Amino acid sequence: MTVPATRHPRRLALLGLLAGGLVAGAPLHAEPNDHDLARQALQQGKVLPLRTVLDKVEREHQGQVLKIEFEQEDGRFIYEIRLLQQDGRLVKLEVDASSGQVLKIKRKRH
Repeated sequence: MTVPATRHPRRLALLGLLAGGLVAGAPLHAEPNDHDLARQALQQGKVLPLRTVLDKVEREHQGQVLKIEFEQEDGRFIYEIRLLQQDGRLVKLEVDASSGQVLKIKRKRH
């Protein structure tokens, strides 16, 4: 599959969290240097810590986090978060990693 030149996703699936940072545990899938990209963006103040974003998402969208991906699209860092809600719906959120603002929500019946 060819990715358009304007979109260069960098994905990192995350299993857990460090107290002040992005990841702990082994990634489910990671392209080379994704972990470094995420760490650098956090250290440079370009993104919020994942824990900060998850606290907000969990308050507003209530559900169990199943998967987290970190991407860079068109120069913007994105946390893609999948939640399983109590009613069985799967919710996929795209969150601006620098502001914590939810950019897109997709819901599916699971």
